[in-house]
Amino acid sequence: MNKIFRLISLIYFLCSLISCGKDKEAVDLIVHNGTIYTVSEGFDIVNAFAVQNGKFIAVGSNSDILSKYEATETIDAKGLSIYPGLIDAHAHFYRYGMGLQTVDLLGVESEQELIDRVVSHRQNNPEAHWILGRGWDQNLWESKEFPTKDELDELFPETPVLLTRIDGHAALVNQKALDLGGITAKTEMIGGKVILEDGKPTGVLIDNAIKLVSSKVPDPSEEESRIGLLAAQKNCFEVGLTTVVDAGLERSIIELMHQLHKENALKMRIYAMVNPTDENMNYYFEKGTYQDDNLTVKSFKIYGDGALGSRGAALLQPYHDHSVNYGFLLNTPEAFDELAKKMYENGFQMNTHCIGDSANRTLLDIYAKHLKGKNDLRWRIEHAQIVSKEDIAKFASYSIIPSVQPTHATSDMYWAGQRLGPFRIKTAYAYKDLLDQNGMLALGSDFPVENINPMYGFHAAVVRKDANNFPEDGFQMENRIRREDALKGMTIWAAYSNFEEHLKGSIEKGKLADFVIFEKDIMTAPHKELRNLKVKITYIGGEKVF
Repeated sequence: MNKIFRLISLIYFLCSLISCGKDKEAVDLIVHNGTIYTVSEGFDIVNAFAVQNGKFIAVGSNSDILSKYEATETIDAKGLSIYPGLIDAHAHFYRYGMGLQTVDLLGVESEQELIDRVVSHRQNNPEAHWILGRGWDQNLWESKEFPTKDELDELFPETPVLLTRIDGHAALVNQKALDLGGITAKTEMIGGKVILEDGKPTGVLIDNAIKLVSSKVPDPSEEESRIGLLAAQKNCFEVGLTTVVDAGLERSIIELMHQLHKENALKMRIYAMVNPTDENMNYYFEKGTYQDDNLTVKSFKIYGDGALGSRGAALLQPYHDHSVNYGFLLNTPEAFDELAKKMYENGFQMNTHCIGDSANRTLLDIYAKHLKGKNDLRWRIEHAQIVSKEDIAKFASYSIIPSVQPTHATSDMYWAGQRLGPFRIKTAYAYKDLLDQNGMLALGSDFPVENINPMYGFHAAVVRKDANNFPEDGFQMENRIRREDALKGMTIWAAYSNFEEHLKGSIEKGKLADFVIFEKDIMTAPHKELRNLKVKITYIGGEKVF
């Protein structure tokens, strides 16, 4: 009798196991045994999640997930750290991709090295009708002086040359390009300047003057644009980016991105800021905003002023190292006000590039006029680089989001004090002060102005040091932010600033299964290691892309 009872019990137990197995829900992917920073409201840390049809369907402990689900693919993370897919809240993704096909001038240490790189590029591309390049920064040179066109004129008398400074707000061109742009010593315009020496153009153009030449450069073919976008995507996946904000696009490129998304060739998710041309505004105001899992079009990118490095940033008081120069706005306050009115009336987000304290004050006051207090329109100030103490509270008063790029602080710190002086520099790169206003920062890189790697920005935000961990005590450490806040700025806060927090930015049930696995925990690794921590795996929508 006892043997029969034990046999029945065994059969029942085995049937229970089989039944339990059958009761498990089939999913596409399970990740378990990880240290998963969900970046949920409670900043919960869990061990496992399940993914089905490109979305997280459950997040919890190893036992919770493994007992309820079985998957086609299962990853044992072996304790590695996992984060939501990283979002770059301000970049130039398309420009970066196209720049991969031109002269790379990042890091050149002299005018002669600039010339040498241009010559080498030309030898490899002898049939190109234009010589294009980007990335030089005269502040890295011993002289600190702008280059001139003299040697370019000798080397390329019949081929136009356009070499854009790292920040995009100055360019070096040769005489052929000046001629094509109709530029002479008498050329003047609002928001731009032709640099002269002995009454003649040196070849350096500032801000709106660049357009006189760049408008003559033939548009790339659709195939060239496709190649550029896919090359940019590949590099971004390698550093853990799954969404990028592309700050300033034409309709044709947005539509190409949309087509590549539909073809499943472009997997990078894009938040597109539209260039505010009359044609673009007429089209999108009539069409309205757009959002799907891969593409959001809800904003326009406006340029308020130039850059600090080229002394084009609009300041309330003159430059410390150039006492007659205040910089300049790129349009009139009346024109910015009219743009704000159009954005407000048509339901689009206004995102304005503001570097100098005068530009920030002008645009903040224009925003305030139209926003009229607290709101959920999420208008942004891009860069918010120098903001006077009197103006900083306006971000909170009108629910304006500061969209900042921490590596700008550590790239500019060597010379920014010369531009601003010892007192005004304290109002620059003030990320903690900005964060304290409304409890949120959207963090980006501004690549290709800076490197695409988001860990460079994380390191700069938290440690306020450069690649060599200089300065020893950090740069204006009163404005560093916590690691938790830096991670939020690259995930959930960036998503919020894009009207995408319901889709992404955290590892939570119902959201897109974008996540990244690092080789070490960025939340606990020593400061000196942060900048160089590597991504092991990147997933978008539950699909491994790196």
